[in-house]
Amino acid sequence: MPIISVRNLTKKFAAFTAVDDISFDVKKGEVFAFLGPNGAGKTTTIKMLTTLLHPDAGTILLDEKDALTDPEGVRRSFGIVFQDPSVDDELTAFENMEFHGVLYGMEKALRRKRIEQLLTFVGLWDRKDDILSHFSGGMKRRLEIARGLLHHPKVLFLDEPTVGLDPQTRNHIWEYIQKLNREEGVTIFFTTHYMEEADRIASQIAVIDHGKILTQGSATELKRQTDADSLEQAFLSLTGSGIREEEAGSIDHLRMRHRLWTRR
Repeated sequence: MPIISVRNLTKKFAAFTAVDDISFDVKKGEVFAFLGPNGAGKTTTIKMLTTLLHPDAGTILLDEKDALTDPEGVRRSFGIVFQDPSVDDELTAFENMEFHGVLYGMEKALRRKRIEQLLTFVGLWDRKDDILSHFSGGMKRRLEIARGLLHHPKVLFLDEPTVGLDPQTRNHIWEYIQKLNREEGVTIFFTTHYMEEADRIASQIAVIDHGKILTQGSATELKRQTDADSLEQAFLSLTGSGIREEEAGSIDHLRMRHRLWTRR
């Protein structure tokens, strides 16, 4: 049974359909890339998968739990690293981890052991008592990944985890992610605009545009389907080369549009 199973998922904001009747599966232990241009529906889909947004239609099963009827169970089954930084710069690395563990109700001894294990895993244990305002962007990203794994999730969602990072830091981040996939068996679900990352890292790729899944397969299969030499060429062949507006899946933006629409 897949660890994520999505069927006929739909989300509308007034007259705008952000996600249009999509279905896909993610296997346990898979590294799954969810690709699409700005405004394709990626963010809206992730918001629904992580119970932050209620779908208008369709079903979501994550770790055999129903996102609609058991959102609390689903939340305990995944960790998430948002595109925008979400750590507290006024706390230390340890305090950020500790706060997260308390929120998840982890027993103190287990929580402390897990914090040491994960901060060591991402190379930050020797900086555990440092305030995050002294951390680089890459160090904060590594901390967010460690924090997302604290409660032993089955799935880790990564929304553009390497955006704005230099190539060296990007490579280190992906080394950590691949290592945790291998050693902890965590299923990885990520978005990125760096096609070479998806080509190199993902075992399966789904391409979404205008709210619909266009195709799904390995990078090799997508390149073969489009007769392309690179995943970037395949992506452009599927989605077009026109410049897109900012991500239409931005929830605040869509909610504003919805409010304005309903006032008419």
